[in-house]
Amino acid sequence: MIHDLAARALHLIDPEDAHGVTIQALKACLGPADHFNDPILATNLAGLTLPSPVGLAAGFDKNAEVPDAMLRAGFGFVECGTVTPLPQAGNPRPRLFRLNEDRAVINRMGFNNAGLDVFGERLNRRRRKGVVGANIGANKDATDRIGDYVTGLERLWGLANYFTVNISSPNTPGLRALQTKAALEELLGRLAEARAALEAPQSQPIFLKVAPDLEDGEVETIVEAVAGFSLQGIIVSNTTVSRPDALVSLRKSETGGLSGPPLMSLSTQVLRRFHAANDKGLVLIGAGGIASGADALAKIRAGASAVQFYSAMVFEGPGMIGRVKRDLAARLKAEGFASVAEAVGAG
Repeated sequence: MIHDLAARALHLIDPEDAHGVTIQALKACLGPADHFNDPILATNLAGLTLPSPVGLAAGFDKNAEVPDAMLRAGFGFVECGTVTPLPQAGNPRPRLFRLNEDRAVINRMGFNNAGLDVFGERLNRRRRKGVVGANIGANKDATDRIGDYVTGLERLWGLANYFTVNISSPNTPGLRALQTKAALEELLGRLAEARAALEAPQSQPIFLKVAPDLEDGEVETIVEAVAGFSLQGIIVSNTTVSRPDALVSLRKSETGGLSGPPLMSLSTQVLRRFHAANDKGLVLIGAGGIASGADALAKIRAGASAVQFYSAMVFEGPGMIGRVKRDLAARLKAEGFASVAEAVGAG
């Protein structure tokens, strides 16, 4: 409760400043602890053993400063990043906006981060056990963006438990073009070559993170490419550039990616499309709009083996991590499921 109240108090200052204060508090060991993990939540995700399928989405801990603190806060797994090979400042401020009336967020951060060297050193110094992934991206001014992804994979190999290839942020011009067939096949082909040259190439899963704003036929193309180049799965989805009619905040017209509950319906619909097209045994991770155990179960029923959230904590506080897990466990039992895996794609 104290941490939730503190999170609400941070609404009195600029959103990005509030986020910085939060990271510093977590680094000072002032964060919450939640050790609830009902056995029904135990999950195997592409070979990764998780105490629960409830994970932290990328964007919260861009520079791998507090992954252990977030595991202690109750997440079953944590994804850090997006990290690019070279440090970059990102887009000009202001670039992060609370839509209080909609309990949503718009960001146009632009992959601001301290670069691979800092990120890698922090992962190397980790002490706590737990699954931590690295979300890798490309520098805005890179002459070879695909090469940036290869560099990220090679530099962090052995330091992260899994990798997410982020080609779906709307805040780096031209990045989402990598979701088209030819560009995607080149990207995944070069990543496959790089992975084959690394030690124990199958030990760390690689996921592709996609946008919810996909045209007809693109879902099937992405599934074919991901399976064809032996990636393990897909994260559905990143933020959206669309603006639902139901938004009421005066900030709704800000440029950037929308996240939070208004994204829940769209991202879940796209997740269902991926589940329907997935005849390759790929793992799907549901992200976008989760704010409750009911939302988490809806993603799982739509085909997700695990879920991720971040934006909802801006309004609900870190106590929601435990609330989501408890609610999800209760709902699984109430609906007669013996495990998370049994509920995946159940309707």
